[in-house]
Amino acid sequence: MLKEPRHMHPDINDTSPTHPPSRTPLTRRAVRSIRGTLAAASLAVMVAQIANALPGALNGVFQETFGTVGSQLTWITAAFMIPVVVFELTFGVLGDKYGHRSLVVGGAGVVMIGSLVCAVSPTVEWMWVGSAINGLGAGAVFPASLALVASVAETSRERIRGIAMWAGFLSAGSAASPLLGGILAGFGWWRGAYVAVAVSGLAALTLAGWKSQDSERQQGRRPDLWGQTTFALGLILVLFGLVQGPEEGWSSTRVMGALSVGAAFLVAFVVIEIRVPSPLLDLRLFRIREFTVSSAVAVIGMFAFLGACFATSMWLGPVQHQNPLYTGLLFLLLQGPAFAMIPLISRLQNRFASRGLLTAGFLTMAAGGLLASNNDVTNRSVTGFILPSLLVGIGFALTLSPMTSSAVNSVPRHLTGTASAATNLLRDLGFALGPVLVGAVALSTAANALGSALAGSTLPSGELEPARATAEAGGPIALNSLPAGAPGSAARPLALEALGQGFTQAFVVVSVAALVAALLSWFGLRGIGAHTGHDADRPDETVTTGDEPGDLIRA
Repeated sequence: MLKEPRHMHPDINDTSPTHPPSRTPLTRRAVRSIRGTLAAASLAVMVAQIANALPGALNGVFQETFGTVGSQLTWITAAFMIPVVVFELTFGVLGDKYGHRSLVVGGAGVVMIGSLVCAVSPTVEWMWVGSAINGLGAGAVFPASLALVASVAETSRERIRGIAMWAGFLSAGSAASPLLGGILAGFGWWRGAYVAVAVSGLAALTLAGWKSQDSERQQGRRPDLWGQTTFALGLILVLFGLVQGPEEGWSSTRVMGALSVGAAFLVAFVVIEIRVPSPLLDLRLFRIREFTVSSAVAVIGMFAFLGACFATSMWLGPVQHQNPLYTGLLFLLLQGPAFAMIPLISRLQNRFASRGLLTAGFLTMAAGGLLASNNDVTNRSVTGFILPSLLVGIGFALTLSPMTSSAVNSVPRHLTGTASAATNLLRDLGFALGPVLVGAVALSTAANALGSALAGSTLPSGELEPARATAEAGGPIALNSLPAGAPGSAARPLALEALGQGFTQAFVVVSVAALVAALLSWFGLRGIGAHTGHDADRPDETVTTGDEPGDLIRA
């Protein structure tokens, strides 16, 4: 056996440690199986994240290719994140019941299909469809791959190292994706980036099916149809209202109706989860203070991070119309540190409590957002984003793995699959809210600023009236994208200035959110040590044979 049988804990709050007998050396076949599992999980999550992050470098290209206006660019990103968040918990249940390896294989295959749809999309609406398919596949891959990593670790230290590796490859996908998109877009073939994702998805599903071992199954888990339905409808309606609010007006009947009905469905979801015997989200997890605080930090902190990424992408893309390669290079600073710092983060987690790492990381992220808010939109030099992007990236590196480990290690071992799905859901909910809320803040602020600027403008009527018509139809981005000489193009400087005000405000919001996450980490995790959870007190056995799971994860 690779590990002792998982014990069924009668009480989720029972934190008494269990000490397994001394482990015997693993066979070479078992060693290869563990290594294959780690490699398959890491590759799969990296491919899913590449698909997620690609629009970061391509928003400007999408705007030029499809002539997007208003919230259409936001929907390309949101279309990916909505199915991820909506179905992630259900995929966690299915993984517990049927095995997480099958979900990794199937999810990678769905990502491959979605990427091919994006590669051949003739309109922005097809891009939404392809992104949604990608999100459905990623929603299976994210929790299942994390659960596979946790399943091959016997102690919390080993699990921390494995999660650090998993988080590093997640970030590697985020870093490589915009660079891949920027390079291929520079050669006039942005669609090739999605072809590359499809090929990588094929490699991931092959490796997972061939080399990965499966996790233990829990036959007691059952699908929660009513919980899934109310959660899906509630979240979709709320996100729809948030995306469309800046374009249609926050007081419009459709936006207000979507927000109100969506909130009612989410309340119904909570009531259902309290009552059903096999809930989609086990609310008893939130009795554990460390899990609750880590969950809140995940939503707020990851909103801040992806909000900063989205604002940077929009600033350089549809606002300033910079070369996509510049965006890709900046995203190396935003996403690369989490991969480059894997060994350091793993050592820091074994030396310091999660509380300190999370607080330091979010404070660093807040400083980066504040610096970015001081940039001048009329200055086309990208150097002003180098230090802010690096600070946000380092902050993300310091928080992603400790935040995930803190949540997963705080629950009984038999609930690691459930906790993995819940942790991924809450992190990805923050990711989904990032572009949605940042886009809402930026575009609403920009629309108000542009309206005031046009009202006081001295432009001739031959330019002013077409400019107003364009702004009413497509917002500041549409007016800012008018070609030189087109009717209304004389108002482009006004639109540029308005967009600068909007995204400056967005960076301020990002910075405040990161500060809130830092304060919540520092005060909410007070008194909780570096190694908590149900196997925290197990000895971290050190061997020199290279045949123990801990050594495999360290490698």
